[in-house]
Amino acid sequence: MAVGFLAREVSDLCLGKPALRALPISATVADALSALKRSGESYISVWSCEHSRSDFGGGSGGCRCVGKVCLVDVICFLCGEKNLLNPLLALQTPVSDLLPKVPGLVRHLEPHSSLLEAIDYILEGTQNLVVPIESNLSITSRKKLLNKTSSFVSSTLPNGREYCWLTQEDVVRFLLNSIGVFSPLPAFTIESLNIIDTDIMTIYYDNPASSALDSISRLLTEQKSIGVVDECNKLIGEISPYTLACCNEAVVGAITTLSAGDLMAYIDYGGPPEDLVQLMKARLEEKNLGAILEFIEELSFSSPSSQSSCSSDEEFGLGKSSGAGRYTAARRSEVIVCWPWSSLVAVMIQALAHRVNYAWVVDEDYSVVGIVTFAGILKVFRSIAG
Repeated sequence: MAVGFLAREVSDLCLGKPALRALPISATVADALSALKRSGESYISVWSCEHSRSDFGGGSGGCRCVGKVCLVDVICFLCGEKNLLNPLLALQTPVSDLLPKVPGLVRHLEPHSSLLEAIDYILEGTQNLVVPIESNLSITSRKKLLNKTSSFVSSTLPNGREYCWLTQEDVVRFLLNSIGVFSPLPAFTIESLNIIDTDIMTIYYDNPASSALDSISRLLTEQKSIGVVDECNKLIGEISPYTLACCNEAVVGAITTLSAGDLMAYIDYGGPPEDLVQLMKARLEEKNLGAILEFIEELSFSSPSSQSSCSSDEEFGLGKSSGAGRYTAARRSEVIVCWPWSSLVAVMIQALAHRVNYAWVVDEDYSVVGIVTFAGILKVFRSIAG
């Protein structure tokens, strides 16, 4: 029965999924940032359609998603030494420079493909599967929609099709909804299933947050997080790409100047303490980074439409920012943890409830043991099919 379930078509997972908003490969980082803010989505898909930027909204020809960009990509890019000196110039960089160099993070998949095929792609490193939306819209209706949509960021591509994408979260949630099919597997402990990943990144509370910058980029592609620990290796928090994705560009200053512990306080609660904001500004001045400081201060007076947000319908879904340096109460402030003896189904439920792709594994004293990811969980279900 379980093997038959894994043979179901991925189109079953696409029901009700919204159409992707597409950004042309010719766009700039500023275009991507603007699109992220306007759409409220966690990611913007980047497409190559063999068209120039000016005619992206019309014509015909092959279109292919070549990657995705999220706010964390922009934040890490702006934290670069050269870009800190001239952030406005950095925003004019082609968005293609932000696309991860790791191949296969985004792949196309046909609606009739099996769930097993989707899992295989994920286990090979894919984060997002791009699937055509099977719609009853006529070609005429699609052309009318094209005329009403921005020629720059559109959900309907020049080839007249719409697409959605499936994430690791979508697949795990689909499995959980029919978890009884896989009994008794869900009751096994994560330790007995050997899915605790010990390849983790941790940072000491007092270390500079900037020392973790390269790791933030890497862990974004690995769907993991950076654990913040004390001198006894006890987990006291995290610097999560998921949480950073709900911030806005002002967090660049915090990453550049604050410690890992202070950065947690800056991004995790109802709003950064005023003393941290002032400390950040003072240290930016000390470092002669007046350009990024001016950039951040301008954000404080920007209109709501220019502020970033985090969608509840996508992978991050952790709340929305409400201005430069101000965050909603929905922001998660506690790290998601489980224990080696936690059951597989319990970890699935916990991660899905908090809209993250992982859970930290700790001992009774909160010493870090490792991490369990959705990819590791899917590997267990894949083993059923041999």
